[in-house]
Amino acid sequence: MKQSLGIGIGAGLVSALLFGVLLKATPLAIVLYLLAPLPILIVGLGWSHKAALVAAATGSLALALVVSPFLGLGFGTYLALPAWWLAYLALLGRPRADGQLEWYPTGRLLGWTAGTAALAFVAIAVIASPNYETFHAQLRGMSAKIVQTRQPAPRSEAAPPDQAPAGGGAAAPAEPPAADPQAEVADALARIAPALATQGLTLLLAFYLWAAARIVQVSGRLPRPWPDIPSTVMPRAVLGLLGVAVLLGFLPGYAGVLGTALAGSLSAAFALQGLAAFHDRSRGRAGRGALLFGLYLILFVTQGIALFALTLFGIADTALNLRRPGAARS
Repeated sequence: MKQSLGIGIGAGLVSALLFGVLLKATPLAIVLYLLAPLPILIVGLGWSHKAALVAAATGSLALALVVSPFLGLGFGTYLALPAWWLAYLALLGRPRADGQLEWYPTGRLLGWTAGTAALAFVAIAVIASPNYETFHAQLRGMSAKIVQTRQPAPRSEAAPPDQAPAGGGAAAPAEPPAADPQAEVADALARIAPALATQGLTLLLAFYLWAAARIVQVSGRLPRPWPDIPSTVMPRAVLGLLGVAVLLGFLPGYAGVLGTALAGSLSAAFALQGLAAFHDRSRGRAGRGALLFGLYLILFVTQGIALFALTLFGIADTALNLRRPGAARS
């Protein structure tokens, strides 16, 4: 117990240091910041979820005392507690009739990864801006800056308003101002921003969990056997949750933000399931390596646009059970 406590404290301090270097705003600092959840996941998978919880609490407290209380709270809410929770779920198991342990299914773990990302995003949004109108205004301002950066405003070539038409006729009535396309794009981007943010966070959390498990497995401390990841299938209840999230997204306030965030995170989870299904269905086929290389090349070239097709494939995989006969449902 003392060893787990000491390791948890050390991992929490390392994680807090990696998170805190983001304040330097350099490319290296951003890379180190992205690695911040890994120490917590590693101690959670290699020692115990209690060590991971100690790491999460230690890192949050250290940042709160050394930098600012808000930074410590943000670290704990957005990265540390999600990392502890996923490590806890990954090591859940129950005894079977034959005396072996039945480990927590990877499909349910993937669903929880998406749910955790959505809840973490909404929690940090509420902490940063308890007033929804303030949060929306900030989101709208950031979206407007992105749109202006990518699409400079066109110069107006209209005639001065006091210029009379030729021939001495009466001036034409002024037309109502046209809608600003940049403002409309910024509004649309602000509405879907929570979904885009949680899509990225879901992919990152899934990668962190996989990478930490691989590191712990190499060290020989991973308690559960390595799962068959290509056979990962989320339960059909997740489809119902996706439907609820879409409906919730039409509500005002933070309830709508939660729905949009959850819809985005679940779409990323279904895209990962679609990728796993592609790996699963290509097993044993001639030219499998070329097929997988082509798929990843398309994902890279299209900069993630092909993830939409994988999302639809993942949804159909859960809804219609498209796996080959005998494939295990996780």
